[in-house]
Amino acid sequence: MAASMKLTYFLGVLLLIAAWNEVDGAGECGKANPDMEAFKLAPCASAAQDENASVSGSCCTQVHRIGRNPKCLCAVMMSNTAKASGIKPEIAMTIPKRCNIADRPVGFKCGAYTLP
Repeated sequence: MAASMKLTYFLGVLLLIAAWNEVDGAGECGKANPDMEAFKLAPCASAAQDENASVSGSCCTQVHRIGRNPKCLCAVMMSNTAKASGIKPEIAMTIPKRCNIADRPVGFKCGAYTLP
């Protein structure tokens, strides 16, 4: 319980930082800031840290929604918010496959990683 409270507090602080640093303009996620979009992947936290953790339906829903734009999904998974919350990019990249998302961007290059 204490760990989840710390994570919630930490994510709240990161949200404030991301909002403070938000830039007006179109990027990988259109006008949305990848750091802000990363908060929508909070249900994916354990699945993005442990390859053997189950992936929740709410996580899969958010990954599918964001993943309609592979550049945005990549930017979100590699964002400062994701890194600061302990997300392991090499594991996060496996979530679309673990969710059995049929139209996932297989083979999309995301930095040093490739979506399976």
